[in-house]
Amino acid sequence: MISKQEVEHIAKLARLELTENEIEKMQKDLSAILDYFDLLKKAPKPETAQILLEQKTCSGGLRKDEVERSDIASGIIEASPDKKDGYIKVKTIL
Repeated sequence: MISKQEVEHIAKLARLELTENEIEKMQKDLSAILDYFDLLKKAPKPETAQILLEQKTCSGGLRKDEVERSDIASGIIEASPDKKDGYIKVKTIL
């Protein structure tokens, strides 16, 4: 379990003022979180080659990155009620 001093140090770094009850609760909560991370560290990790093989068989191979042109922006600008010089005009916020 995480010590009271460690919780107080973390609280100080986070600029939190904790009561004694909150410190005890944080000790339990932070310990549970760290225990869960330890559990995740022990979980089996898939091999990178296996992941690539699964992607290749599922999608028929990896595709090239290609830029595709889209006219979505111009459609949105055209649909807007107030526009100027290819931009949508909005109300001033500040």
